Amino acid sequence: MNTSLTILKATGLSFIIFWAIIFSEEKFMLDMFPYVFLSFIPIGFCCLIVICLTICPFFWAKNESKDSDTILKTYFPFYAIILFTLCSYGLITSNLNIFSVAFIISAFFTLLKSWTWLAKSHKNKKA
Repeated sequence: MNTSLTILKATGLSFIIFWAIIFSEEKFMLDMFPYVFLSFIPIGFCCLIVICLTICPFFWAKNESKDSDTILKTYFPFYAIILFTLCSYGLITSNLNIFSVAFIISAFFTLLKSWTWLAKSHKNKKA
């Protein structure tokens, strides 16, 4: 399983979604430019922590008899339901602040896609 590559891809995806949502609502000004690149660090740190603590343990603790497709089909639906519930609660309690909405939506889609990236990399490694 290539966790570091998945974390890099997740950071890039989250970065793009986050700033696309913000720029769709806010007008881009030149004084925002340094914050765009500096935000790559905390976004990457959040991706690292969340992926390593919530997704990777499913693949690390698997039995040798289970392949990545079985893990994905067994645990992903429950993970997605819990993630959707938590993100919905976060959106409701944030009063639709643009930065909160951007963070929650980018986290939601990034974590869902990270599952498929990890399962695919695990499957390719095994083959």
